[in-house]
Amino acid sequence: MRTFLSRTSALLVCLSLLVPRLAMASEASPGNLVIVADTRGLSGWAAWLANLYNVSHIQFTLFTVIVIPVAGLILGSLADLFMRRIGLDLRSRDLAEH
Repeated sequence: MRTFLSRTSALLVCLSLLVPRLAMASEASPGNLVIVADTRGLSGWAAWLANLYNVSHIQFTLFTVIVIPVAGLILGSLADLFMRRIGLDLRSRDLAEH
């Protein structure tokens, strides 16, 4: 039983390594594939962001990686300020169980 499992797992590993090779052997090579954002009808920030995506995927990625945590920090701070204004101060919470 142990040799059957090891042979089966070896076969599965070999197949998983060959599947991408088979996919790449199709007629549409990845060199012919172009991924772009449709910028028709966009204006302002949406057009700028779509053009950034079309020009450089690296710059778009770096911009996204920087903007998401900053936006989370700003929105979290605003939510904390709003909750403190309505009387929910989460910094000095007293436990009701004691």
